[in-house]
Amino acid sequence: MTVVVTGAAGQDGTLLSHLLATRGEQVLRIGSDGPIDITDAVAVDQLIATERPAQVYLLAAVQHSAQDDHGEAHKLARASHRVNTMPVQHFAEAVERHHTGTRLFYAASSHIFGADGAGVCDENSGLRPDSIYALTKAAGLLACRTYRARGLFTATGILFNHESPLREEKFVTRKIAHGVARIQRGETDTLQVGKLDAGADWGYAPDYVEAMTRILALGEPDDFVVATGEHHTVEQFCATAFSMAGLDWRNHVRECPSMLTRSRQPLVGDATKLRRRTGWRPSVDFRGMVRAMLVAENVRLVPA
Repeated sequence: MTVVVTGAAGQDGTLLSHLLATRGEQVLRIGSDGPIDITDAVAVDQLIATERPAQVYLLAAVQHSAQDDHGEAHKLARASHRVNTMPVQHFAEAVERHHTGTRLFYAASSHIFGADGAGVCDENSGLRPDSIYALTKAAGLLACRTYRARGLFTATGILFNHESPLREEKFVTRKIAHGVARIQRGETDTLQVGKLDAGADWGYAPDYVEAMTRILALGEPDDFVVATGEHHTVEQFCATAFSMAGLDWRNHVRECPSMLTRSRQPLVGDATKLRRRTGWRPSVDFRGMVRAMLVAENVRLVPA
């Protein structure tokens, strides 16, 4: 069957496209360079009418790390709305118009719960978006619920932080892994991070794209939190990564809070509903995720 993956050049899009291809699916990858513009309703309509895909994964997003310079707020807001929210409407209406029966998956984010949300969040937690990214992701989630009520298969995954060697270096997990490699090779002696007590519910990205496929395979569409249920700090990530390389993180890591352009209350996700409905479980734990990122950076690991 034909499966469309938007945001195909990103971490999740790359991992998902590979996973689907290994299962024998015909994957149509859509990135910022085409073959169509997902912010163009006419182009999306023509794609659905022509390809009649069985599934569409809406993974494209205007996304930021906590260290990004967000630039002009009004430009960021417009771009985020066009990419993070409107494609839900474009694809859902095209599917409805052409009666293709296409199943849609939308990648929402834990940011929809906001910095002041409950410490542990599930599908029933209140939406308190406190950034443009969070607001547009919450809008996308609500759009999916609206089209679902009209009979379309529009499912969402509320994704908590998920990492892999494909993460951009601006994100702290990849930055730490790369820093460990450079320090071990003698290229530098220090690594700067924002705040050591900052943290997240970090999972392994290949597990999260597997969850996406399980969500679309269900008999009915719904919203699902995808998370590990465990919180770890930047300090714990540093300690684990440096220890695996035979180094003491305290000799190398320097805290620099001014690097951060935003801070968030650490949230943990409750994926009980996903586990119960699909049988999904993470394939690796926190240490396994850190190890995979170090191996990709060619770090020499010491025996445990």
